[in-house]
Amino acid sequence: MTEQIPHPLSPEDCLVAVMIAVSASDEDIRTAELVKIESAVNNLPIFAQYDVDRMNIAAQTVFDLFSVEDGLDALFGLVRDNLPEQLYETAYALACDVAAADGAIQQDELRLLEEIRYELSIDRLHAAAIERGARARHMTL
Repeated sequence: MTEQIPHPLSPEDCLVAVMIAVSASDEDIRTAELVKIESAVNNLPIFAQYDVDRMNIAAQTVFDLFSVEDGLDALFGLVRDNLPEQLYETAYALACDVAAADGAIQQDELRLLEEIRYELSIDRLHAAAIERGARARHMTL
């Protein structure tokens, strides 16, 4: 599967790929989710040195993998291979923010978040805190 990728994903690519995967998981990429991804990439310190033109590579990788059997497993393999472990919680936090961006977390998004928690070995208490923070940031009146 990795032969299709011309070069390895950077850690930032992995974070972008996780966000795009959550957005695409329900087969409906919403504007609010895209704005959240763009905002994260443009404003968070982790992306300070990131070439935003690489977002297309990360997005295409996700779409290509989602179109094949076991593509999600391959995506998690790429993420684990190219994202430092200390950024696993960052990936989960970004995924939660994207899922919450449109005000409603769909069932497919919830399943993918659960899979991310499992695949990246996110501690249950840490996951709950991250989820609560995302919920608090995206509350409306």
